[in-house]
Amino acid sequence: MPRRPHLTPVAILLATGLAGCGYGAVEVTPHEPEPGSADVCAALRDALPDTVDDAVRRDVDPSSEYVAAWGQPPIVLRCGVAMPASYRPDAQLFEVDGVGWLADEGEGGLFFTAVDREILVEVAIPEDYAPEANVLGDLATAILDTVPERALQ
Repeated sequence: MPRRPHLTPVAILLATGLAGCGYGAVEVTPHEPEPGSADVCAALRDALPDTVDDAVRRDVDPSSEYVAAWGQPPIVLRCGVAMPASYRPDAQLFEVDGVGWLADEGEGGLFFTAVDREILVEVAIPEDYAPEANVLGDLATAILDTVPERALQ
């Protein structure tokens, strides 16, 4: 099972240190997307907003077609992820502007996965961003416009 990246203070400090006086690229764990997700993820990447919850979009390092980031500390979106191990057919989802999200606690924040989509999208939101619905709401239009819905089982 793939390991989730952690929102650790070390990663946040490293990104801050590399940024100097501005926000540089966010260092991310390389992400190998699920097979068949390339076209949908490319469309999503092109539709993503420049800001979420007033956090400005940033480059990622290494550069990736499947990962996007905003703000400091960084909010990180990964497209084409596997179904989270915590998902169950009766899982409680958070519906935000038409997208069903499964929430998982992670080190330093929460991970939300849009599990009602054919290609799964994960958003790691550091504790600094509350309520998380602001971030998820800002991403909803891009997801609804580019990632087909699927029936949950």
